[in-house]
Amino acid sequence: MLDLIIKNGQCYISGKLEKQDIGIKNNKISEIGTINNESSNEVFDAKNLTVLPGCIDTQVHFREPGSTDAEDLNSGSRAAIAGGITSVFEMPNTNPPTSSKKEFSNKLKLAKNRMYCNYAFYFGATPDNHKELSELQDLEGCCGIKLFVGSSTGNLLVSKEEDIEKVFKNSSKIVSVHSEDEEILNIRKKLIKEGDVKTHLVWRNEECAISSTRKIVKIAERLNKKAHILHVTTKEEIDFLAQH
Repeated sequence: MLDLIIKNGQCYISGKLEKQDIGIKNNKISEIGTINNESSNEVFDAKNLTVLPGCIDTQVHFREPGSTDAEDLNSGSRAAIAGGITSVFEMPNTNPPTSSKKEFSNKLKLAKNRMYCNYAFYFGATPDNHKELSELQDLEGCCGIKLFVGSSTGNLLVSKEEDIEKVFKNSSKIVSVHSEDEEILNIRKKLIKEGDVKTHLVWRNEECAISSTRKIVKIAERLNKKAHILHVTTKEEIDFLAQH
């Protein structure tokens, strides 16, 4: 006997949508196909709905510790589940930042029995913690290293090329990069007009992004390390990354 049947939905299976029923038992999919309603006491009619696997969000900011007035690990994970996200990778630019094994352990304790979805955490790179980055291979709950090469929320900026190289050289996990050229950001900051949100794009322009991404890829390739460029927003970057 099944616990639940999801009937008549357009199910995403093997790369395409097809009408199938899904049988659930003990919180797991146990059957896919045409299923008799009598096989379960509970039937959900998904007609005109699309049934997708649980999605993975590889970049979330739940702001705990430090800014729990905005959100925390509990409320953020509940929002994720409500939106169909069943697994999250959470970012390290909290207060204090998750950039030491002590703070990483603390974040795991904060998450225990409070999060509603599967989770893992990024370890934040700094100009001074590159030696620790070589010891993360077997760190439970660590999905990767987060590297901010352009200014963003928090104080995890690593903008000098020699420090960026140290991060990659010592990395024992994939390095996910907030890729903006800090020098260009500083030069163009004077273009910001207070109260005009459109000048955000003028300040953090396409050249700021592609200049940094070229540098990151060059370093990663030279050191034979893996880099993941986050939140790509320019065609130039997409075309460039397609060649690497």
